[in-house]
Amino acid sequence: MDKFNKMENRNIVFYDGECGFCQATIQFLLDHDKRGVIHYAAIQSEFTVNFFNQLGELQPDLSTFYFYSNGKLKSKSAGALSVLKFLTFPYPLLIVFRIIPQFIRDFVYDLIAKNRLKLASNSCRIPSVEEKGRFIS
Repeated sequence: MDKFNKMENRNIVFYDGECGFCQATIQFLLDHDKRGVIHYAAIQSEFTVNFFNQLGELQPDLSTFYFYSNGKLKSKSAGALSVLKFLTFPYPLLIVFRIIPQFIRDFVYDLIAKNRLKLASNSCRIPSVEEKGRFIS
């Protein structure tokens, strides 16, 4: 069984590993995923390239947040909203934003993504030993 098959039943966030805003988002998720059920893979990793190939998806865009769960890959606002159900209260309540049409949510998402490099510096924390086990390379 290869690495892909071992991961296909996990919840995986794919993120730009060189973006400070993206790293801050991952730090937020680590802090609020108390059950430790979300795993993380940098878009630049070999794992991600192979994973997307196995799914028959185009190679991921660095400015896009991807979330894989229950055999489905979601991106942009749909991915971001889907990950909320795995976080501690009150964050799952934000799922209510699904009532906003996706084209509007994605427009706002694209505005933020376009400016993400300006929104945060390239600073990141060192993950704990437990957290390191949730990163896929």
